[in-house]
Amino acid sequence: MNSIRKFEMLKTIGLNNQLKADFMMIMVTMFWGSSYLFMKMGLHSIQEFNLIALRFGIAFILAGIIFYKRLCKMDLHTFKAGFILGTILFLALTVVTIGLTFTSISNAGFLFSLTVVFVPLLIALFFRKKPEKKIVIGVLFSIVGIALLTLNQHLQISSGDFLIILGALFYAIYIIVTDKLTKNVDSITLGVLQLGFTGAWALLFSFWLEQPHLPTTSESWFSILALSILCSAVGFIGQTAAQKYTTPTHTGLIFSLEPVFAAILAYIFVDEVLSARGYLGATLVLIGVLAAKIDFKHSLIRKGIRKTINESQV
Repeated sequence: MNSIRKFEMLKTIGLNNQLKADFMMIMVTMFWGSSYLFMKMGLHSIQEFNLIALRFGIAFILAGIIFYKRLCKMDLHTFKAGFILGTILFLALTVVTIGLTFTSISNAGFLFSLTVVFVPLLIALFFRKKPEKKIVIGVLFSIVGIALLTLNQHLQISSGDFLIILGALFYAIYIIVTDKLTKNVDSITLGVLQLGFTGAWALLFSFWLEQPHLPTTSESWFSILALSILCSAVGFIGQTAAQKYTTPTHTGLIFSLEPVFAAILAYIFVDEVLSARGYLGATLVLIGVLAAKIDFKHSLIRKGIRKTINESQV
């Protein structure tokens, strides 16, 4: 009886930890969904590279203060990996930030979620692995959704929407490279370094192509600090801490809510409304993302096992 009680207690603790982790992931996803709104706000008075430099520079300083002991133990391999990831992340964020100046917050949120579809497609292309049926289904839904969400009467896509899709492709490459580079390094140190390199690249380009300056309005400061603290520093630390106690399936499904949060916040704060066709397209993109993420086969198997166990206990 004691062993049974201990097992039930451990099971309850594990369930509570997962619930807390899932709640943390929902908060992180909401912060990331809000990033499109904050970037749009910041771009009213700050240029693109300047905004990225401030966002990731402040995030790097905050994360560096928290994890300074890990940074002191950094080796050359981790430094090189951080440089590579920071460079790819900079490319992704550059096209997304520029794209936001030419498209809506809602469009950006839904189109960037295509990263979930691009990752398995790129893996299939680079590593010659046949894509699963669920990926094909997800791609088909997403293509139709993109067409409804972005194409105008002349069947042309706007430059902003195209850049957001390109940013999703770059971010998919970033995710794949991250998976390869985090095998033999401290992932938290690597995460902090990539923030620094992303900010450094942006600062370099800002001095080259822009006239960098600090925010001059309260709205700009609010957007930059929200992007730095909530969307970057807290988002990074929260995801790292939460993923230890939850499953990849839960993580993927929760992250799929990011474009939904983006659309809701855009509606609340800037009265942004899509057309009926746009909402249909956004829904199809979301269905495509979910279809690519959910493992239906294994879910059915697990349900069947539970049903068998329950029937045997009756």
